[in-house]
Amino acid sequence: MARSSAPGFLVSFLVLIAGLLLAFTVGRYPVNLSDLFAVISAKLTGHTPNVPAAVENVIWQVRGPRIVAAILVGAALAVAGVVIGALLGAGVGLIKYLADPYNQLPAMTFWLLGSLAATGPSDLIPLFGPVVLGTLTLFALRWRMNVMSLPDEEARALGASTGPLRIAIVAAATLVTSASVATAGIIGWVGLVVPHIARTLVGPDFGRLIPAAALIGGGFLLLIDTLARTAAAVEIPLGILTALVGTPFFIWLLASMSKTWSVE
Repeated sequence: MARSSAPGFLVSFLVLIAGLLLAFTVGRYPVNLSDLFAVISAKLTGHTPNVPAAVENVIWQVRGPRIVAAILVGAALAVAGVVIGALLGAGVGLIKYLADPYNQLPAMTFWLLGSLAATGPSDLIPLFGPVVLGTLTLFALRWRMNVMSLPDEEARALGASTGPLRIAIVAAATLVTSASVATAGIIGWVGLVVPHIARTLVGPDFGRLIPAAALIGGGFLLLIDTLARTAAAVEIPLGILTALVGTPFFIWLLASMSKTWSVE
């Protein structure tokens, strides 16, 4: 009997909720949960919230766009963009080589470390469209992606057109990854750490794995971004923090796999 994925989805959802609450309330200008709920409730009902104007501005104008961007970027990177990210990284390296070393290169280098500090409402539309379109495309191909885990001969025997399917999957992954990189720079390890966590929670079926990875990825990057802007006087680049989390995880994963191979 197949195990239920409900507990795994519950954990994924709780990660996202925890990330949301921390991202909205924690920072150099703390926001109480009661004020947060009052502002959201007033927005939904059309009333004026009984909170200081500064609190409302922090929630909607400062943290709101950044939080939405973190969720979209985290979800996009978490649904298998590792290889595409490496390919795009080569192109970015070429651009850095050709850039002006005095003006363009320093700004580009800082941006490529990963940051959502400059994210505003105008950045959300060009991010939202590609991420949603690419993610929905991958989800629509979920059962075919399950088939693609088989050898090509078996996949074709089951009716999968492996060539066009690979092109569609790579195109969708490229779309979400490139939109994420354009908005937040290069944020490594999310596409490695989060899918393995999601697979542990809900299993390998892509119909469950993709939405679970999107939820966990959004919550994970929210937590990382909150830590990045509150842990020190100067904001820490996201790529540094994700590397600090991802590297020990990758070492543990390799150690676990080597133990499994030695047992077999």
